Amino acid sequence: MSEFDKVDRTAIRKVKIDEPKNDFHFWQQQSFQDRLQTLETIREEYHRWKNDSQPGFQRVYTIIKRT
Repeated sequence: MSEFDKVDRTAIRKVKIDEPKNDFHFWQQQSFQDRLQTLETIREEYHRWKNDSQPGFQRVYTIIKRT
């Protein structure tokens, strides 16, 4: 289970588009670790939405020439 699955969706609040934004102030109050964790959660959500899968490392094959 990833952090994305643990998101508290009841904490979401709708706002009017012309309401003044206070995002900058909010994020400045958050710890560096919280900001990075949120960024990672957004990244995971984006990849699920776009590709319906989690990106990962591709396999790497090494060809060794035997003599």
